[in-house]
Amino acid sequence: MSSFGPHTAGGVGTPFSEKTGAPVEVVCFTHGCNLRCPQCQNSQIAFTSLGNLLDPHETARILMGLESIYRTGTVTISGGECTLNRTWLSATIRAIRELKDDVNVHVDTNGTILTPEYLDELVDSGMNLIGIDLKGLMPETFMEISGLHDEKTARVYLENSWNAFSYLSENHPDIFLGLGVPYSRSLISMDELSAMASRISSINRDVQVTVLDYRPEFRRRDIERPSEDEMMRVRDVMIDEGLRNVVAQTSSGFR
Repeated sequence: MSSFGPHTAGGVGTPFSEKTGAPVEVVCFTHGCNLRCPQCQNSQIAFTSLGNLLDPHETARILMGLESIYRTGTVTISGGECTLNRTWLSATIRAIRELKDDVNVHVDTNGTILTPEYLDELVDSGMNLIGIDLKGLMPETFMEISGLHDEKTARVYLENSWNAFSYLSENHPDIFLGLGVPYSRSLISMDELSAMASRISSINRDVQVTVLDYRPEFRRRDIERPSEDEMMRVRDVMIDEGLRNVVAQTSSGFR
């Protein structure tokens, strides 16, 4: 665990209406990840395990201490990939609820190891906001974005993330769900984005979708950050497929 503090941008599971420029949540980051995205924006946490070892009650006390200062009303567990330790994550959410029941608990995840049973457990523990990344529609795209080389594993992870979105939409409609969809012309095509939007719309056309502008970070210095106009075109493509709540992350902020 590391990097506890206030966060102004929020995650893909943060309602867009709350993104005001002021701190919208207090957050902690778990070290380690099951993906190896070459363009990872948080690689120093995702690709290491050198953070402090904190049990669920210690983590909850730190988060709620920060929340009492910043009064965000929301605490977030992110990463890395925070779902890797299921027992710890569920216990941490319960510990947060024990300290303050009327706070939002937000889990930010790539969704690749979530199952219906795991999602039920997180909801029962007290999670009421979740952000899930959908890194493509085709396994080849997912492998390019995630840095995975084993196609069988990639297919399972990609299917899990889509199934998690579908399961939550159908079985837990009271949970706020946001989706993150990455975009860079070197990683995913407009045609695939359009197909993704069509599939998302067929499941839940009102879900909040944030299109993320992938940019030169870590080892992928060759990636050119999409322009604001390009991101607006991506947003329009997704809206044209029936989605009602699409937000684009751009160089000048969320649009």
